[in-house]
Amino acid sequence: MSSATAEARPEHRNLVGAFWRGFRDFRRSRPFWGGLLAMIAGVPILYFPYAHLSLGGVTIAMSTTAGAGSLIIGVLLIILGLTAWFQPAVRIFAGVATTLLTLVSIPVSNLAGFGMALLPGLIGGGLMMAWAKLPEPAVATVAEAAEGTTAESVATEQPSAAPAAEQSVAEQPVTEEPAAEPPAAGGTVPAQQAAEPKEVR
Repeated sequence: MSSATAEARPEHRNLVGAFWRGFRDFRRSRPFWGGLLAMIAGVPILYFPYAHLSLGGVTIAMSTTAGAGSLIIGVLLIILGLTAWFQPAVRIFAGVATTLLTLVSIPVSNLAGFGMALLPGLIGGGLMMAWAKLPEPAVATVAEAAEGTTAESVATEQPSAAPAAEQSVAEQPVTEEPAAEPPAAGGTVPAQQAAEPKEVR
């Protein structure tokens, strides 16, 4: 089998590179870090009211009457983080709600999960409210390139058109009109003779 009839070698696809490029596009097109911090803030608020900590042989249960409020706040923070990821259009509402729920969790849910959810919740809400979609530079770049090409073509055509015009003017034959004969010395052409039409032979 010759090299002409051999099948082309299939390209090896880099799955890790393709996944990273897809993740990078996903991260840049939405308030990724704000949503992630909101979900991180919801975890300690959910965990501590239902946790049982063991200190030596003593088991400490922190379940209180505020457990239902902590459950609702934690679940809502996680939902708001996912909403900011998959519905970036409502990022302002998600950011404001995240900030308010984080502040409400201070008296309701063990000081916002013993302070572990306070900073992530506030920073995440601020990032969601401040995020804006990047402008697309591709359209502007194409337009600028087209304008640059048009300007270059016009600049190259103008000098070439000027010599052609000069050459066409130079090639035109110059015709000289015969000079009129001066009148005889001491006399003038009679007005009647000047008014008569000349015969064309």
